[in-house]
Amino acid sequence: METPKFKLADILYAIIIPMILVLLIYVLAIYVNPSGQYHVLGTEGFVATLGVIFSQGFAQMIVLGIPLVLGLLWNKWAGGAAGFIMGGMYYVAAAGLYNGYYAGVAATNPAYSVNFYGDISMLFWLVNAVIIGYIAGSLNNGSSNFKRMLGAGLTASIMVSVIQAYMNYTVSLDFKATGGVMGQYSPRGMAQGSWVADPVNAIVINFLPGILLGIIVPILAKVMTWYGMQPQRH
Repeated sequence: METPKFKLADILYAIIIPMILVLLIYVLAIYVNPSGQYHVLGTEGFVATLGVIFSQGFAQMIVLGIPLVLGLLWNKWAGGAAGFIMGGMYYVAAAGLYNGYYAGVAATNPAYSVNFYGDISMLFWLVNAVIIGYIAGSLNNGSSNFKRMLGAGLTASIMVSVIQAYMNYTVSLDFKATGGVMGQYSPRGMAQGSWVADPVNAIVINFLPGILLGIIVPILAKVMTWYGMQPQRH
């Protein structure tokens, strides 16, 4: 078999596109994320909500998007397996990140020590990543019909959005009783408070990323079929 010749397009795919993605993620994390170093969109109001969607929501969309696209293009088992890997990585990384956020307060007051690895709502990112790929793969069943792919993608993504919103509201870590700074930033308290203070904003944060995911990924999957980029079945 003849070795493919080196082309300028190889540089595009190997260097330029990855560097653009790195730059994009850096800008979103540092400048757009409301908890980032510069948070140019602010930390309150609708614009800050967009910042959350385009930073934290974007990261979560990637975690769920990879198993979703594999479920649509390949099968439910590939989607579920990819979800286990992506969801597991996100769970470990996110729980460690939030442990770090709260470590400063806990260092001066051991009574405020928390462990997000024990947060069931955090663990459910692993579960949701598995089931979004499995549901999409089951509903689509290898079809390349765009309407079926769109229906499967939206159904799966909306289902996991509802599940995650419910978990955040009911079983996420709750330490409001501790009072002070820690009580103010209790995950369950913030989740419940967001629905009371501004239900529209809560709906946008909880469900808009999932709806966008359920639309964007099927479009991407369909385009991939045009170029023969779907996994080969044997």
